Amino acid sequence: MTSTGSPTGLQESKLSDLFPRTAVLAGSDPEATRREIESCFTATFDRYESLFTTLASEEAYVRKPIALRHPLIFYLGHTATFFVNKLVLAKLLPARIDPNMESIFAVGVDEMSWDDLNDDHYEWPSVSEVMDYRAKVRAAVLALIRELPLSLPIGWDSSFWPIVMGIEHERIHLETSSVLIRQQSLDLVTPQPAWEPIHTTGEPPENTLITVPKGEVVLGKSFDEPWYGWDNEYGHHRADVEEFRASQFLVSNSEFLEFVEAGGYLADAFWSDEGLGWRNFAQATHPTFWVWKNEWFLRLMTEEVAMPRDWPVEVNFHEAKAFCHWKSEQLGQAVRMPTEDEWHRLADEAGVSELESGRPASANLHLDHGASSCPVTRFQHGQWFDVVGNVWQWMETPTYPFPGFDVHPLYDDFTTPTFDNQHNLIKGGSWISCGNETRLSARYAFRRHFFQHAGFRYVVSDAEVTLPSAYYESDARMAEYAEFHYGDEWFGVANFPQALANRALAAMAGRQKQRALDLGCASGRCSFELAREFEHVDGVDFSANFIRQGVEMAEQQVLRYTRAEEGELVSYQERTLVGLGLEEMADRVSFHQGDACNLKPQFSDYDLVVAANLIDRLYKPSEFLQTIHQRINAGGILMIASPYTWLEEYTPKEEWIGGFKKNGENVSTLDGLKELLEPNFRMISAPEKMPFVIRETMHKYQHSLSEVTLWERRS
Repeated sequence: MTSTGSPTGLQESKLSDLFPRTAVLAGSDPEATRREIESCFTATFDRYESLFTTLASEEAYVRKPIALRHPLIFYLGHTATFFVNKLVLAKLLPARIDPNMESIFAVGVDEMSWDDLNDDHYEWPSVSEVMDYRAKVRAAVLALIRELPLSLPIGWDSSFWPIVMGIEHERIHLETSSVLIRQQSLDLVTPQPAWEPIHTTGEPPENTLITVPKGEVVLGKSFDEPWYGWDNEYGHHRADVEEFRASQFLVSNSEFLEFVEAGGYLADAFWSDEGLGWRNFAQATHPTFWVWKNEWFLRLMTEEVAMPRDWPVEVNFHEAKAFCHWKSEQLGQAVRMPTEDEWHRLADEAGVSELESGRPASANLHLDHGASSCPVTRFQHGQWFDVVGNVWQWMETPTYPFPGFDVHPLYDDFTTPTFDNQHNLIKGGSWISCGNETRLSARYAFRRHFFQHAGFRYVVSDAEVTLPSAYYESDARMAEYAEFHYGDEWFGVANFPQALANRALAAMAGRQKQRALDLGCASGRCSFELAREFEHVDGVDFSANFIRQGVEMAEQQVLRYTRAEEGELVSYQERTLVGLGLEEMADRVSFHQGDACNLKPQFSDYDLVVAANLIDRLYKPSEFLQTIHQRINAGGILMIASPYTWLEEYTPKEEWIGGFKKNGENVSTLDGLKELLEPNFRMISAPEKMPFVIRETMHKYQHSLSEVTLWERRS
């Protein structure tokens, strides 16, 4: 590599060579937009295939670069299959192009724990077969782009939305596949002119802390924005950010080397419990892309180079966090990574703007300057450098939904599986981040042990980091709820969703029973039971996985799950609507993913609303209780059932409506319900205790009581 601090070592792109930015989805010329989308599609499809020319042999495609992911042949086929799956789901393609390929390449192995090795064997097709398949997909998508009617703006309901979704999905995998190529054995990859790295390096800078004044950040996109977005970008979030100091530069290889040479990887005290578990399992003693050969080298995508000490270090979250703990000890100050809000405040203060279409990025982004990182001193933004670009930056913030979050029906599990406080946000993009990834609104998250082209900058702040409200789902939890809704009764306690529906129907005797809403419907049993007497029932839950169980039961009339018995032993269960006497109810029930605190306008005009074990899991229960009357007809009934189990992991303590002392006096949840509901409702019966049992294993059960109150909407 050239030892110079001059920018002339960068591969500056000609304007004609710039990789097309994200298409603008609004305007007054539909045919110009059509041409722009076609250009984005073909450029992305071609660039993605060119990435795989860096693989030297068929073996490079089928040998796993790391144990936790599929081999690269999967990712070559996966992005094409994604187009087909979404276009078939949207009813834009009349039939699948190759059902076998679309089965093989449908689902990645990207959400594993670091120690959850996958040794499944797959019969992968040849590279030429996959390329033939990709050619067919390309032709099919191009035909749709050229022939589908197009009106502007392009929104979620447009037939062009899944096409743009496929383009942006492939751009994501352009980046993630480049990381896997970088992790492939060096003898299985070969340099290519189209993927030449940057050759500039020089003396590393001395990092300093620069003050970011306090200020407000307002995040979240509206659904009429003219740019493509993934589901977690939508909604609204506002925060006041206290003053903090941010490092002028990303942490360089040189600065991180101080931590390595100080024994940072050997000092347990610098590592979190989770980080220590990963470090010990991986036997990590330095960053994964560093190579020791009597001196340090850096593994790039297709080659090893002498360590460029002024480039940003690339690490996972655990390594970055351990460095911050070490740095805190060195400085005698609280050092950490920024939160998502702080990163946006920094971007505002630095004057960072979105990429323009007609000129190279003023950051190492969008493949505009070469196929690697570059010196941390190259791109200045205000008083700082690399606020965006070069490498992604780890955040202290786990990903979470903004209020107003919604999922697209064609991809309802893009983000929801990551709402578990185990996936941390990365911001700013890397040298290969393209399209949506480069937008300031982008919100991508990875498990903390994963590697991307990601590094970090650090901040010093007196403000404590608070975890946002997120939602945890697991296979074990889903099986428990399937059993809770459709399984056996235990200890003589009646099935709770069924008993709740029966109590609601008894309260509705003599009243109109046209429409009912089952809020927090979970796996859906109560919805089906209400449909015995209601003409239509909407089941709504925040969890896409729960909704899938309800939809599966409604459409297939069967639900299969494994029930935990002891240890690794499970039994295989099958429940059917016929067996429950509910087969005729399926056509009267619809399931929807939604936020009880931010329901869409369509969920209105109900004669009954049931909120089962819900209010103590809402992030703003008072907001829900003060507005739910708008969804209920005059004289209609609101049923609330809750064990009043208030936990700060679900509901901030200041949002609890009961279970605390105020002015020295006890405030119960029932007190809070009365205060919030009585302006619009009257209680029509005394509170009742209704038991329920959740089975965890054959020897472990949760036995609880839910208090049921019934409220009539005032005229």
